[in-house]
Amino acid sequence: MDEPREREDETGDLLSTLEVIEAQPLESRAAAYDTLHDTLARRLEASPGSPS
Repeated sequence: MDEPREREDETGDLLSTLEVIEAQPLESRAAAYDTLHDTLARRLEASPGSPS
């Protein structure tokens, strides 16, 4: 099972990523959010507990 510290790091990484995206000009944000969505979807699909 995941260590609590590892999950905190993942949350911190996500928050940092969101801060970077929000700091970008409006025109760039949609593409950045699309990329983030794809990354998170791949991670979710690859998780061991996901139903197939």
